[in-house]
Amino acid sequence: MTDLVFRDDAYIRSCPARVIAVDERGIRLDRTVFYPTGGGQPGDSGIVRFVSGDTIAIVDTVKGEGADEVIHVPAQGAALPSLGAEVTAEIDWERRHRLMRMHTCLHLLCAVVPGAVTGGSVGDGRGRLDFDVPGSSLDKDAIAVGLNKLIAEGHAVAPRWIDDAELEAHPELVRTMSVKPPKGAGKVRLLEIAGVDLQPCGGTHVRNTAEIGLVEITKIENKGRQNRRINLAFAG
Repeated sequence: MTDLVFRDDAYIRSCPARVIAVDERGIRLDRTVFYPTGGGQPGDSGIVRFVSGDTIAIVDTVKGEGADEVIHVPAQGAALPSLGAEVTAEIDWERRHRLMRMHTCLHLLCAVVPGAVTGGSVGDGRGRLDFDVPGSSLDKDAIAVGLNKLIAEGHAVAPRWIDDAELEAHPELVRTMSVKPPKGAGKVRLLEIAGVDLQPCGGTHVRNTAEIGLVEITKIENKGRQNRRINLAFAG
């Protein structure tokens, strides 16, 4: 089991850790600030720093077999640490913060566009969501105006938890058809944008929508009879 530091505070950039496993897949630590790929959000990159000052570049982070197993993928050819080594795990913060801004922005897009989400992807500086809606209901300019209005209003953003039974009683909370929230652990993590949106999410997010900055809708694509893909990016 790994202590997932990012789950409670996405702004922590580094943490002390101990190497608990190493194999051909990568490095496991007893605690980490690295978010593993999941829910449409890419895994973090960064470094693992030894007490000596030497570092290992981490090019990706993925989930292992267990619910809280996080595998830090080192750069090809990197010298691997020994079991039990004391290290510091440090993410590429600038990249992470861009991903946080975009992920929160996509949650706001859910509030602007009605309809179930059928897919999505969080990218570095850009992202997309697919909606099950008729194409005639989407106005590119109106979506951009509505989205930037919510961003500029500065809504507070924070995670909170509910139990499995409460989620079962409120199925409307689940907006994404392609990614179902995990059940069976007894509780489910929600991401709440105050007064705007509430839905299950295990990703990392900014604390206030104003951090996102101005965005633009770059393209709306027809991906099926009622499947419309909305692409967006940071403006400027």
